[in-house]
Amino acid sequence: MKIIKYAAIDIGSNAIRMLITNVIFKDNKSYIFKNSLIRLPIRLGEDSFTKGHISESKILDLIDAFKSFKLIMKIHNVSRFKVYATSALRESSNKMKIVERVFNESKIKIEIINGKKEAMIISKTNIFKNLDYKTYLYVDVGGGSTELSIINDSKIKISKSFKLGTVRIINSSKENIEWENMEKWIKYNLKGNSKVYLLGTGGNINKIHKLTNTKEGKPITYLILSKLFQKLNGMSYNQRIIDLGLNPDRSDVIIPAIKIYLNILFWSGSKVIFVPQTGLTDGMIMEIVEGNVVKIPNQR
Repeated sequence: MKIIKYAAIDIGSNAIRMLITNVIFKDNKSYIFKNSLIRLPIRLGEDSFTKGHISESKILDLIDAFKSFKLIMKIHNVSRFKVYATSALRESSNKMKIVERVFNESKIKIEIINGKKEAMIISKTNIFKNLDYKTYLYVDVGGGSTELSIINDSKIKISKSFKLGTVRIINSSKENIEWENMEKWIKYNLKGNSKVYLLGTGGNINKIHKLTNTKEGKPITYLILSKLFQKLNGMSYNQRIIDLGLNPDRSDVIIPAIKIYLNILFWSGSKVIFVPQTGLTDGMIMEIVEGNVVKIPNQR
């Protein structure tokens, strides 16, 4: 038996997450166990979606974060890791300079990925493999975008990324045409499917699942989600932090997150959302296990 530690870093629009796992190799099989998860509330989308670039102060926060991640990986004796950035960095006009500066300061390379690759990586977590023959609509609501994939026979048939995310919504006063684009895409691609089930992943839906007191393995219903939306929408930002224990950087974005899920449920005709409690970092760990890896940089 051999135990190795792997890490995955996800640079999102609302926060940056580092997942460290223990991977046990025994009898030609691998077993993955989560060791620790670190979440830093560096909201890159706040700059990227309003100014078109990321400010110097947030770049310095990002550099400090990666210096810290490097030290933490050293202490944990992490042997391999991956770093992916999604829509906030992808849409920033100074993204390449940021990638270069982070590498120069930490010797950690950031890879910027598109929505299609993001969905493909999450599919590596095997959340689609044990599904029955029903039609599923996979949904990942992030800070900058919402990723949709239609699943039939446990396989992704078609995917689409929409520039409709929680941070983008709260930082824009304009009506986003992507609402209409998303509605058309869902109705066109699910035409003829009488029963559709939603699969939701990511920090927003995980928190929503907890707030609804839904049992693990059980889906959130449209009715329960609608009632939660009314409850949270009737509370102030501070009330959601004090009364519900939400993090300050979750208290504002959870409202547009629920709004997105409610609309997708309505347009798809689905009545429930299953929440498998997995996400991008889990898929990244699977990539490392499969051999597509980056070795830990030399420590100084």
